[in-house]
Amino acid sequence: MDVPNGDVIFHTGDFSKRGRPEEVRDFLDWFSALPHRYKVFIAGNHDFMAEREPEVFGQMIPDNVIYLNDSGANIEGISVWGSPIQPWFYDWAFNRQRGAEIREHWKLIPDNTQILLVHGPPYGILDTVIDGRPVGCRDLGRRILELPQLQIAAFGHIHEAYGSVEQNGVRYINAAMLNVEYHLGNQAIEVEYPLK
Repeated sequence: MDVPNGDVIFHTGDFSKRGRPEEVRDFLDWFSALPHRYKVFIAGNHDFMAEREPEVFGQMIPDNVIYLNDSGANIEGISVWGSPIQPWFYDWAFNRQRGAEIREHWKLIPDNTQILLVHGPPYGILDTVIDGRPVGCRDLGRRILELPQLQIAAFGHIHEAYGSVEQNGVRYINAAMLNVEYHLGNQAIEVEYPLK
């Protein structure tokens, strides 16, 4: 895959097929060796190890990589928040029931967040699956609209909805690089920040 140059690289989850230790190690070795000054990632629904064995997983993360799990980082004055959570999706990792359970995670997002990394999309925005249904999270969409400083909301999860769109001053990015057949079919999305 072609990885563009830049100061920061974000990965919005699904860095492994089933979250096996050897898959996780492969990703972390590759990710930590990238030349970007800041390397930030979240887990996704395929990344079982991050959910089931968080302490072991945490010990594997290199010092030059930032992992966000319902947590944030300040990158040269930019407030970034990340969460691996998505609405219940079969029997995968980081599932939460829609409604009260998932809202508890979105309440954690600070009001001053400027860049948001989540695994699943908000409802109605780059979230349409192959049969035409939107499957994103309504509660996430509502929380995003409450964030006055938010400029970028990036996610993956729904492979067939790759792309970028701007609404209400927020750039929404579905950065899924694998297509619906899990083949590398999409390019990394580059963004100049702050948005112009």
